Amino acid sequence: MRRTMLLVAVAGMLAAAAGMQIHAQSPAHSPAAHESAAQPPAAQTAAAPAATTESPAGKPDLERAQKTASEVCLACHGPGGNSVVPTNPSLAGQPAEYISLQLAHFKAGVRVNPIMQGIASTLQPEDMKALGIYYSQQQPKPQAAKDAALVAAGQKIFRGGDMANGTPACSACHLPTGAGVAKNYPRVGGQHAEYTYAQLKAFKSGERGADKAGKDANGMIMATIAQRLSDAQMKALAEYMSGLR
Repeated sequence: MRRTMLLVAVAGMLAAAAGMQIHAQSPAHSPAAHESAAQPPAAQTAAAPAATTESPAGKPDLERAQKTASEVCLACHGPGGNSVVPTNPSLAGQPAEYISLQLAHFKAGVRVNPIMQGIASTLQPEDMKALGIYYSQQQPKPQAAKDAALVAAGQKIFRGGDMANGTPACSACHLPTGAGVAKNYPRVGGQHAEYTYAQLKAFKSGERGADKAGKDANGMIMATIAQRLSDAQMKALAEYMSGLR
């Protein structure tokens, strides 16, 4: 009996020692683990932010996100996320989770864009979350639609869909104001018409949303819907949504 108790005690000590050794060797929180983050392509090295972790309090580092936005994202997405280039999207007021999800999709190659993939490759999940929160808190600048005829045609589809070809109302997912919902549905109100039209064409051609692995379920839904839209309808929707506020 004494021998058995002695063996049990020794086994317990060995297990405890092994656990301490494993904990001591774990690299999860070591500086080296963060320094080994993937670096962007050479063309993006000067502009891309270094990988970072959450703030000491365990919350997304919004100061870091603001710095990244002003030093890296500003060139394409404008001050405060309000793009001044019609072919680049405005990010101000986008749902936070949608932005962080799209960054994750760029990093994973679900969405393909050389510039965005290079930048996203340097970001950790907490960086993406912080950037999403930062841009969601920025005030979007209203746009003005330019073509009254296109606006009238786009309004009908956005609000009521097109029963003839089975297109659902866009407002069902993007809300009547085009504000979007959570991570699944982006803000389309006030977005540049040129950018929106380009994305609808990308969905229709399969350039976007053709994710066979099922990692972009909502992208696949949009690809299906875009198949039903004519080029004229896509232009009308893009024009109408640009004026929503």
